[in-house]
Parts: sequence; C-alpha cells; structure tokens
Amino acid sequence: MAASLAAAWLVASSRKSRRNVGFWVFLLSNVLWIAWGLHDRAYALIALQAGLAALNVRGVYKTEPEAGEPVAGAGRNA
Repeated sequence: MAASLAAAWLVASSRKSRRNVGFWVFLLSNVLWIAWGLHDRAYALIALQAGLAALNVRGVYKTEPEAGEPVAGAGRNA
C-alpha cells in the first residue's frame, strides 16, 4: 500500500523524471499486490493488478515531455 501511495504522489509531479519514477514504483506495487493475491488466492486482485500494470506501462510511454524535449513516439497514433 505504501508503494502505491508513493507512486501516486510521484505521478502527480510536474517533473517528467518524477512521473517516470512514479510509474515504475506503481509497477513495483502491482508486483507486490499480485504476490499477496497469489498467497491469499485473491484472483480478482491479481486480475485488477495485471490490468493496472498494463495501464502503468502505457503511462511510462505517454508521459508528457518537458519543454524542449522530443516527444517519444511522435508520428504514431498512440
């Protein structure tokens, strides 16, 4: 839970570097929640975390660049 809260704080940052760290921390929290879900056989929790992890991976690629920084994936329909 602490990793999820820290990640949410970082993702809300106006600095791209902190947002990127936040998405990686979110991915770590997804792994931790999945481990807990496996231990408790909480399959809905596992499914939720897998879906959230996919959204976090998307977030890593979709964070807005800082001024003057080239846009990753420019020209793609993302």
